[in-house]
Amino acid sequence: MEQTESEKALEIAQLLEDGKAQDVVVLDVSELNSWTNYFVIATVASSTLAQGLYRTVRDYVRTHDMAIHEAAHRHAPSPEWNLIDIGTVVVHLMSKDARDFYELEKLWHAGTKLR
Repeated sequence: MEQTESEKALEIAQLLEDGKAQDVVVLDVSELNSWTNYFVIATVASSTLAQGLYRTVRDYVRTHDMAIHEAAHRHAPSPEWNLIDIGTVVVHLMSKDARDFYELEKLWHAGTKLR
């Protein structure tokens, strides 16, 4: 049986947590915008960890018939915030400082917290 989008978002969140990301949250934002349905937000302790988690997400995407949408103007990976756009799921790998500053959960407070 094929997984739902929410199941995939939750599975990605679990992979991030298993990979040592902290405070992993999944928000259903499908009613709030037209460009994605789920945010997976995680705090990472270092850029090295963020790179490893990016590879983990990339491997998951490849095995689940999904694709990462690359930006037209690619920027170097940031040590503060890396965004992985999978279309219906957007993964945010953020440093603690960036997470505290941008407060995505507060900004998207009308979304439904799934995890």
